Amino acid sequence: MTAQIRVFWQPWCTSCLRVREFLAGRGVDFDSVNVLEGEDGLADLRALGAKSVPVVSRGDQFVFAQSIPDVVSFLGLDDAPRPDLSPRQLVERLDLILSAARRYTLQMPAAELDTMQPNRPRSYRALLYHIFRIPDAFLEMTRGGTLEYEMLVAPPPEDMRTTADLAAYGESVRQGILAWWDARDDQTCGERVPTYYGKQPLHEVLERTTWHPCQHVRQLMALLERLGIAPDQPLSAADLSGLPLPAGVWDP
Repeated sequence: MTAQIRVFWQPWCTSCLRVREFLAGRGVDFDSVNVLEGEDGLADLRALGAKSVPVVSRGDQFVFAQSIPDVVSFLGLDDAPRPDLSPRQLVERLDLILSAARRYTLQMPAAELDTMQPNRPRSYRALLYHIFRIPDAFLEMTRGGTLEYEMLVAPPPEDMRTTADLAAYGESVRQGILAWWDARDDQTCGERVPTYYGKQPLHEVLERTTWHPCQHVRQLMALLERLGIAPDQPLSAADLSGLPLPAGVWDP
């Protein structure tokens, strides 16, 4: 009998939502395990030897689900998705997304920065920082490091308290991405780079570095709207086209 497929996830995790939607869309039956609900799910994840989500497991074997092609290979599925946008298009899209994130950050009321996200122990301040930290961690990797999970989930520094601080950080990251791209001789991004979920094609890591903050920016726009604030120049469907975003903005 084939072992049950399990997907370990947590709320507000963009890759978690994406892999669950992907498998459901392929008609794959799986056990959905929210590691923040009770202790058993997290214990089972740790027993596998994994420390982060999303993870797809079958029996005592697992794969990190940040890479959908790796999930496709692990489960023996067909037709792994590949990036629709070229590296240049991704950099241009990331520039647009980070500019939008900066605008929306400045719109977030200071009194809301310590508000916690629904069903997730993370403040709005931490979410805003995380949006910019994703491409900043990518830049650290391009300077010769490994893209580590801990880099992505690091809390905001103590001196980064205001929306102006966060927006300034975001602008510095945006400029860093543009400088990195302009300095590249080979803009095919065909090499493989070290990440916590294995050696991955740089093109695919760049795509993830683009759609991951974009999904959080979609969430940020929705949070502003919940506060009765209209996002300044909201992202359009055209701005999102070509990115492998989940259909949902957050977990159903």
